[in-house]
Amino acid sequence: FRENDDYKELITELREKLEDREKTRDLSKKVGVFFRGTWLLPRFTPPIVYGVIWLWILSPNRSGLLNGMLMTLFGLDKPISWIIKYPLQVIILTNGLIGASMGMVIFASAIQSISRDYFWASRVDGANWWQEIRYIILPMIKWPVAFITAYQTLSLLTSYEYILIITQGGPYYKSTVWSLYSYLVAFSSYSGTFEFGYGAALSTVLVVIGIIASIFYWKVFKMGAMIQPSKIEF
Repeated sequence: FRENDDYKELITELREKLEDREKTRDLSKKVGVFFRGTWLLPRFTPPIVYGVIWLWILSPNRSGLLNGMLMTLFGLDKPISWIIKYPLQVIILTNGLIGASMGMVIFASAIQSISRDYFWASRVDGANWWQEIRYIILPMIKWPVAFITAYQTLSLLTSYEYILIITQGGPYYKSTVWSLYSYLVAFSSYSGTFEFGYGAALSTVLVVIGIIASIFYWKVFKMGAMIQPSKIEF
């Protein structure tokens, strides 16, 4: 540098850029924490409260949040009975938000735990974004993927509380799943009497299906190999 002032100006500019980068990184972390916390709200909310909130959102009159918005903003002529008209879609949406919230947090944490060195090395070798996903991210998060897949399958197989609260299995049994049916048979007058034995038999079928699914996922994801200790000798 010919002049000392040019040197000082360059150092000052470099320091300011580094400070701005740190501020941006801190802001990104705070925003990420906020959105992860927001996504987890359905998981942390008690099922009764969660179901009642959805009953209010999908209420078949103008007082419902969704119908009120559509009638006010888009000029909808009359309210729609969402739960009666689209029971399966409602159940998929309400259960999907809970499952997605848990998966998002686990996958985000797993991806953040991957060393940045792998990505830097891949970019040096000329890898594109799809190759980074296929050869770096997916192999590195294989265990979280296996866990979420198995957990969500078993959870959806046996859960019925949201269906019971929101649609009650209707209309005309369209949203009555196996677990809800076994509960209604055993603990309500659904079939005329409280048939505990029949309800227990139905639940046993779910247990068998769960065991088969667990064995299947164990083989597909090769979980036995993933839990083996490292073969590297020190």
